[in-house]
Amino acid sequence: KPHRSSLGNYPINKLIFIQIIRSHFERWKEADLLSQVPPDCVDNLKKKYGKLIQEAKKHFFDNISSASSRQLTEIALSLFVKYPRGMSFSRTSGVVIAGFGTEDMFPILSSFSIDGKVCDFLKYKENEESTKIDFENEATIVPFAQREMVATFMTGVDPSYQIAMEEGLQQLFASYPQMLVDSIDKLNEREKNELQSKLEATSNEIFSEYRSALSKHRSRFYVNPIMRVVQMLPKDELAAMAESLINLTSFKRRVSMEEETVGGPIDVAVISKGDGFIWIKRKHYFDGELNQQFFSNYYKEIEEDDPQTTADKTT
Repeated sequence: KPHRSSLGNYPINKLIFIQIIRSHFERWKEADLLSQVPPDCVDNLKKKYGKLIQEAKKHFFDNISSASSRQLTEIALSLFVKYPRGMSFSRTSGVVIAGFGTEDMFPILSSFSIDGKVCDFLKYKENEESTKIDFENEATIVPFAQREMVATFMTGVDPSYQIAMEEGLQQLFASYPQMLVDSIDKLNEREKNELQSKLEATSNEIFSEYRSALSKHRSRFYVNPIMRVVQMLPKDELAAMAESLINLTSFKRRVSMEEETVGGPIDVAVISKGDGFIWIKRKHYFDGELNQQFFSNYYKEIEEDDPQTTADKTT
């Protein structure tokens, strides 16, 4: 059935299609260009891939307006040079850098999502997980990749279960005012609408208070006690804790039907201001017991390259 709107006469399904393209276009338009993007990159991309974009639009989109076509082109180009806020990209690689700068008294952690190379520059963004330790933030635990077991350990509840529980309760709170009003026969339609509006406002307020109370409970009895202990742990126990959390995730993946994306020997290292980078546990690609000749040759080369060692032996 034709539907008249500010866009003109369009069937309702095509109107929805146009609005979806526009909403995505507006989201990409609001995002800033990455700081590392060269000034002429977008124009070069349009010249290089413009024909492919047009062919893709013809193949996947039938009889779209010129405005929607231009918006799709801009979206396609923006994919290479922008990161909209709040949008996740599953095909990116992650890099985490932690340690001390030359003038840093406390450690800093920065994480980056790397998406590839475009126009001879590396497309990446710094993630929100980046953090630093200072007098106000004395300790932190930052999980990456498969985070569910670390979150369960920290908060006492599995994230997927928490989401399912809150969504179910939200639906219940949202439907209850209507159910309650429908059960009252003595009210007319106007009175029912007024009562339902009041009940919906009260229901939303109660649900919001409930979520806030649960969040405070998790912080008080789960997160905060762990963080207080982490602030005082010696370096070797911090390393053991980090390894245990990874092993916990690996074990969960192994005994469930989920893909085993975590497993195998784990490298463990500690970085401190005084000692620098120290390996606590490190795997090798060969068994040292079966390759004694490697270490013999390795130390022999060191001795030959170090004049002091040769002099000591001569003495």
